[in-house]
Amino acid sequence: MVLTTARVFFITDFRYLTVLAEAAAMPHACPGLEVITVEGSYDGTLTTLLNAHPWRRVGFEAAHLTVDRHSWLTKTIAANGPAGGAELVATQRLVERARVRKDDYEIETLREAARRLALVASAVPFEVRRGLTERDVALAIDRRVRLAGFSRPAFDTIVASGPNAALPHARPGERTITEGDLVVLDFGGVYDSYCVDLTRTVSVGPASERARMVYGAVREAHDRAIAAVAPGRSRFDVDAAARDTLDRYGLGEAFGHGTGHGLGIEVHEDPRISRRQAGVDTEDEALASGMIFTIEPGAYLPGWGGVRIEDDVLVTDAGVEVLTDVTTELVEI
Repeated sequence: MVLTTARVFFITDFRYLTVLAEAAAMPHACPGLEVITVEGSYDGTLTTLLNAHPWRRVGFEAAHLTVDRHSWLTKTIAANGPAGGAELVATQRLVERARVRKDDYEIETLREAARRLALVASAVPFEVRRGLTERDVALAIDRRVRLAGFSRPAFDTIVASGPNAALPHARPGERTITEGDLVVLDFGGVYDSYCVDLTRTVSVGPASERARMVYGAVREAHDRAIAAVAPGRSRFDVDAAARDTLDRYGLGEAFGHGTGHGLGIEVHEDPRISRRQAGVDTEDEALASGMIFTIEPGAYLPGWGGVRIEDDVLVTDAGVEVLTDVTTELVEI
């Protein structure tokens, strides 16, 4: 895609022309879209387009262009363009910064996606049964996600039982779910190209005293982080609300990841709700209405297990709206 102040050039091949024609009739169609059909190769078509216009400086997304492609594009533009062709200028996160606040269409899409995922989440505990493997449960969750109207899971579903629950990104394997396990269930879906994400932790049988303590601490951290969300607040303050709560319970060291991440056409995007890193986070971008992200504190204790509770929230003018409406009470199966 090439953007100018007045036009949008979309380069594609014959496989997607019918889809684009259908999209042009939809309410959220892109105005001023000009479709360029690939002839030969995408990069060849791109250089032909760039050399056909009097553009002197063209920005590109530096994080998404390999050194090899950049070298080829630079040489080809210079060799075939007028007066040496346009200069390619590396940019950082221009598109991502524009995407961080969702418009009304995106908010409604993500609100509906979250509603559907909450319905899945309310039924998922019934898929967790003694004697099943983690892989069995993950397959059942993926089936429910698709039946709820999602085009696909937003990521590989996590089912982590017993000691595996101490691994934040555990892969479901052949471990059999047994009495006394805490089971972390982390799943999401893609709905109309937008991603939502949710985690609940359930107990197989009555939860132990330790399990109740850890779960209660994580739930309180989750609630306090959500309560800290408001336009104008620092994303670091939201993370601190969760982290400080777990610190009070002696679980600060057991929470090693950020409190949340943005949601959109990618399942992980801006804003990042995390602790400030000295020398790295030199700017503190305040939260603003229209931002949608997860709140997902956790506590992970190697050799024992772990707990994570995750919801999706929208920053509103008045504060915060929790999009995934499903209980955070500890469910005992």
